[in-house]
Amino acid sequence: MIKELFKLASLSFLFMAGAVSLWAQPDPVLFTIKNNPVYLSEFRQIYAKTNQEKADFSEASLREYLDLYIKFKLKVQRGRELQLDTTPAFKTEFEGYRRQLAASYLVDKEVSGKLVREAYERMQQDADISHIFIACDKNAKPADTLRAWNRAMNLYKMLQSGTPFEQLARDSSEDKSAKENNGRLGFVTAMLPDGYYHMETAIYSAKPGETLPPVRSNSGYHVLRVHQFRPARGEVEIAHILLRKGKTGEENTRKRLLADSVYTALKSGSDWDLLCSGVSEDKMSAAKGGNIGFFGINRYQFAFEEAAFALQNDGDISTPVETSIGWHILKRIGRKGVENFEKVQRPLEEKIKRDSRIEVAKQSMIARIRTEGNFQEYPETLAKWTAGQVDSIFLTYRWSPDPAKPQKPLQRYGDAQTYTLADFEAYCLRASRDRMRGFGQPLQETVDRLYKIWSEEAALHFEESQLEKKHPEYRSLVREYREGMLMFDAANLEVRDRASADSAGLERFFQQNLADKYKWSERARVSVYTLKSDDPELLLKVRDYAAQNPSAEVLKKFNAQETVLTVSEKTFEKGKNKDLNFVWKPGGMTSVKTDNVTKTAAFTKVEEIIPPAPKTLDESRGYALADYQDYLEKQWLEKLKAQYPVKIDEVVFKSLIKKP
Repeated sequence: MIKELFKLASLSFLFMAGAVSLWAQPDPVLFTIKNNPVYLSEFRQIYAKTNQEKADFSEASLREYLDLYIKFKLKVQRGRELQLDTTPAFKTEFEGYRRQLAASYLVDKEVSGKLVREAYERMQQDADISHIFIACDKNAKPADTLRAWNRAMNLYKMLQSGTPFEQLARDSSEDKSAKENNGRLGFVTAMLPDGYYHMETAIYSAKPGETLPPVRSNSGYHVLRVHQFRPARGEVEIAHILLRKGKTGEENTRKRLLADSVYTALKSGSDWDLLCSGVSEDKMSAAKGGNIGFFGINRYQFAFEEAAFALQNDGDISTPVETSIGWHILKRIGRKGVENFEKVQRPLEEKIKRDSRIEVAKQSMIARIRTEGNFQEYPETLAKWTAGQVDSIFLTYRWSPDPAKPQKPLQRYGDAQTYTLADFEAYCLRASRDRMRGFGQPLQETVDRLYKIWSEEAALHFEESQLEKKHPEYRSLVREYREGMLMFDAANLEVRDRASADSAGLERFFQQNLADKYKWSERARVSVYTLKSDDPELLLKVRDYAAQNPSAEVLKKFNAQETVLTVSEKTFEKGKNKDLNFVWKPGGMTSVKTDNVTKTAAFTKVEEIIPPAPKTLDESRGYALADYQDYLEKQWLEKLKAQYPVKIDEVVFKSLIKKP
């Protein structure tokens, strides 16, 4: 029963749409416990959620669950009166759950859904691009950022004036590879790495042949040229045989000729796995047929990738392909395109949650929070406060908040919440690393940056405080989890802990109620003989002698010179061990089991058949303790019913019943 009830706190949002409509209607009280009301909507939702497809709303089903829910609420009431929800452990666990649940409400789900769909649509195409790169760290000072942007913008203007892209890439790009590839990166596909979302957006918004103005990434500014698009290649699974390049031209010639010979042998029907294990110098993959798994574009060198994707059918083999490390003969194992949206949606959602592009959804959420919350801010208060700060103190570890905790408002959400200078100062103290990072920069820039971050945190904090008012389903889940914790803690304190500690009470309960409940079936007391030898003649002698004599005599006879035989005694219950193959009677023996590694032999002999008998408390303690807990819980519930009067409104209850 207890486990079933606690499902209330963890089930998914089943019946949620119905719950939303219920809150909009008059909500009568179904029952009270010590004058504390439980509303019809709450019971209806919990009944439907817990019973799911079995929730037929028949009177019998509703009565059964009402009785169960009243018992649950009685335990919750006891937990409240014991103030179990005030303990540090309770508060920590509950707050962790509440924050985890709130997190799903603090992102604009419509925008995040669009981000997922956008990424999937972009994954359908590979884009062939070049870039001219100007490095600029994402945490660079504003002056350095402006300098990098101006430089990138000048390069873009030069391109617009007719300067060849390749020439500018070789001469000016800070991507070292541009000296060799003229800035040509080749084909890329979504999703680009974290921090490159704006670059990805620019690429997939461009037309073939278009040159784009500077785009910022976490690394710097990129002046992009989009050459062409093609249908996404997806992934290919490849095995390869590798012959590594040597240190001399002569050795390289020998390796190249060997690669040709291996290819010829394969085309003539030689076994791939055999040649791979014997010839391939990729020791990581040679033992598994050269398989290096699935990969997409831009994972390996261009020549290798092109040859891999050029193979048309599974089992096709390429001519030797040269890369910087050697010559590869490739074999296609499989290929897969971009999977349908339903299969990739969940992984994409998780990937986007970890990507900085989720900031788009966050900013959309913050804008909505401010609009709905009648947001006001007081820039003159912040300006006056900033003017009173000294950069040689504020931007160092020596700064501390005003001990007077100034209450002048910086932001206000209608009449619901005000955030003050003291709140902002407390944040500035917490964000000491970000604050001191501004040393050497204008103080105003650091304050503006800190204020922006704090302001966004304040918006999310305000929204979190309003979730229970805005979202009935959130309010319901928080209540369910809190009450589930209270119920468990109260039951632990007054039933389970008591049962575990009350050894005398358990003993009395066992003798009065359980003495004949738990019984042994017929058992066999056996001797297990282990001979430290696999000598068949010696084994036969031991077995024959053991059949006619007790174990002590057997040990005395065969261990006279040295210990070659051991005996252990065990008891087996009939029908509980399928490995036993002895005759179930005194003197019955198993066949011999030998171990070729340890050079030992073993057999088992039945010494005695023990008739069925009751189990002692020690022998059935786990079961007995569970029974004792059930007994104490029933007593506890009777006490709670007397302590906390329950009143049911039968008219309201019967309004739930659906006639068959």
